Amino acid sequence: MYKVWNFITTYSILLITGAIVALIWANIDPSSYHHFVEYPLWFNGWVGQDFAHWAEAYGSHANDFDIGDVDRVLTVHYLINDLLMALFFAIAGKEVWEAVILENGSLRGKKAATPLIATAGGMIGPIAVYLGLAMLMGSETYNAVFRGWAVPTATDIAFSYLVGRIVFGAGHPAVRFLLLLAIADDAGGLIILAIFYPSGDLAPEWLLLSVAASVIAFVFFNWLPRRMDRGDQLRQKSTWVRRNLSWLPYGVAGVISLFAFTQSGLHPALGLLPIIPAIPHADRAFGLFADAEQHLHDILNSMEHALKHPVELILFFFGLANAGVEFNAISAPTFLVLAGLIIGKPVGIFIMGWIAAKPLGLGLPQGMRMLDLIVIGFVAAIGFTVALFVASVAFHPGPVQDAAKMGALFSFGAVFLSIIAGKLLRVEKQPG
Repeated sequence: MYKVWNFITTYSILLITGAIVALIWANIDPSSYHHFVEYPLWFNGWVGQDFAHWAEAYGSHANDFDIGDVDRVLTVHYLINDLLMALFFAIAGKEVWEAVILENGSLRGKKAATPLIATAGGMIGPIAVYLGLAMLMGSETYNAVFRGWAVPTATDIAFSYLVGRIVFGAGHPAVRFLLLLAIADDAGGLIILAIFYPSGDLAPEWLLLSVAASVIAFVFFNWLPRRMDRGDQLRQKSTWVRRNLSWLPYGVAGVISLFAFTQSGLHPALGLLPIIPAIPHADRAFGLFADAEQHLHDILNSMEHALKHPVELILFFFGLANAGVEFNAISAPTFLVLAGLIIGKPVGIFIMGWIAAKPLGLGLPQGMRMLDLIVIGFVAAIGFTVALFVASVAFHPGPVQDAAKMGALFSFGAVFLSIIAGKLLRVEKQPG
């Protein structure tokens, strides 16, 4: 049904490689690693990190640069996390959009109700555990780590899907359930980033520029050609626009929207999301990891195919720029993030999944047991990519951020917990 290994090798091996290189580099020569990540590429007045924050993070060597009178600094870290990662989130956003808007979308109708409610548990549970334990550690710890409450809500779709297939087998209904949960979790994560983690002072009027770019692209290059083709079976206007302009209008709109987000105070990595609804798309989706997706040649899917190799490289640099944490950084936030993931996820998913299936009468997919929800919870506890990203925006650079990142990296241990839980709860693997 799915060719998952190609996706894993495409999107994850380079990410892991970058993370491993970063860990080794940061523990051998932390000073050079730090200066690489914060290296200034462009001093300007429009795009980048606030100058004062950069100067503090870079240290005394900031005086070595001929700076002039500027407000912003485009650093290596900002380029990767705030601008280039917008392409990664665009792909995630595309999958969420199709799952919601298309008639056969996986997040529509009663079939998605139980996974969606379980997803809510998979976000509420980690938050409750993270903040609850932080309170028990005292007000000083709580105040230091409070902003990181969203870090353990994350689920890495690719890794969790791969582990789910290992534990349950490709044909088990729990794998499909897990995939729906992970997609919904990503959607919730995007909303959390937009609302709770602005990158600066909010200036929402700039979002009008983003909306205008999306509307103009939709009206003039999507809706209007189709409107003009009414009664024309050859669809000449739409065909001309698709063949001659292709993705160009939406690329331009995307750049405008991304710039608007950098000025709005919302995290720029979300800047391409408003453009996705404007792009012509197929009337059906085969689902994330589906081999048949490569045969869809609408503009939205063609853009996703074209982004494949750039996003591979971006994820390598994302791992390189974010996973460079010294092992002596392990402290309270590390264990709070881990506890939120490996305790909060399974408990939250099981409780809310049970409520949906039993008291609400929504049921579980045929062939899936209630105990399988616990195993799904451990699989979903692999935060990794998105947890690293949230940790990087939740905290300012420093010991707390490093400790939280270490928790995100250690969440990879949920792989072994998932396999053990599957054995103890006697999961019967079902081959695809």
